[in-house]
Amino acid sequence: MPTAKPLDPSESLSALFGAKLRKLRTSAGLTQRQLGGMIPIAHSMIARFELGTETPTQQVAEALDRLLAADGDLVDLWLHVVRTPIPDWARKYMLLEKQACKIQKYMAHTVPGLLQTPAYARELLTVAVPAMSRLESMLRARLSRRTLLYRDDPPVLWTILDEAVLLRPIGGPDVMREQLGHLLSVSAGLANVTLQVLPYDRGAHPVLGGSLTVLSFLDRPSVAYLENSHSGELVESSGRVHNYALAFDHLLAQALSPQASARLIRNVMEESYRDPRLPTRSQRRRLAQVQLQQHAGRGLRRGR
Repeated sequence: MPTAKPLDPSESLSALFGAKLRKLRTSAGLTQRQLGGMIPIAHSMIARFELGTETPTQQVAEALDRLLAADGDLVDLWLHVVRTPIPDWARKYMLLEKQACKIQKYMAHTVPGLLQTPAYARELLTVAVPAMSRLESMLRARLSRRTLLYRDDPPVLWTILDEAVLLRPIGGPDVMREQLGHLLSVSAGLANVTLQVLPYDRGAHPVLGGSLTVLSFLDRPSVAYLENSHSGELVESSGRVHNYALAFDHLLAQALSPQASARLIRNVMEESYRDPRLPTRSQRRRLAQVQLQQHAGRGLRRGR
């Protein structure tokens, strides 16, 4: 049997929850697999809870508390974990993000936090955070990160968006129209921001599993960050970071150029999120043709 990875309860609230969970589980004489089967969830989830890299849902936290006779202690700890504006598994990444000289991002599902509008960010957080008081604190924390791009020594931000990000209607047409317009404005107005789109027709690529960030620094080795909606993993092993940096290079080669990406974003705004009060592109084209024909006709009449 492999030796259990040491835990440091002082590292974070998630780590404290994990240490408490492991202590209760071992005291009950249960393996991770046995406890997972009693809920039921995969034993690998129990391992991630104990390591503090993932936070259980309320239903799972309550089941763990009941099965391990924790008398409410696990649920109480869980409430403290989920009430923090920035999850423990993201806190170290946030600190490193502020220190990075270059941020390379591939986003599979959503616009990155650094480029989100308030309305878009609110829609995403509303889905994940039902409690309004916690939602507002998380929204403020997310939007405050955007100032990073406007400081005196801003990092280079190179973002590749999967085409799905443009087509998923977060919040409806008005929210998406504002968000896509913001992407165009920021990428055109800030020299440190480059935006590319990876179209569907490029097929398979090295980061199909989710979103990827590579942070580069002037005074320390690069790190990679893998993230989904409920957890993240900070990768510091030089070999793995090298592989993820290489994967990002492959994405750069497959993505549209910044200019072609901007055109695609404008097309999506026009076709999918157009303001119904404004004419479509085809309607404007037909109007221009009619006006041109009318102008030509007037010219012919004047020439008689």
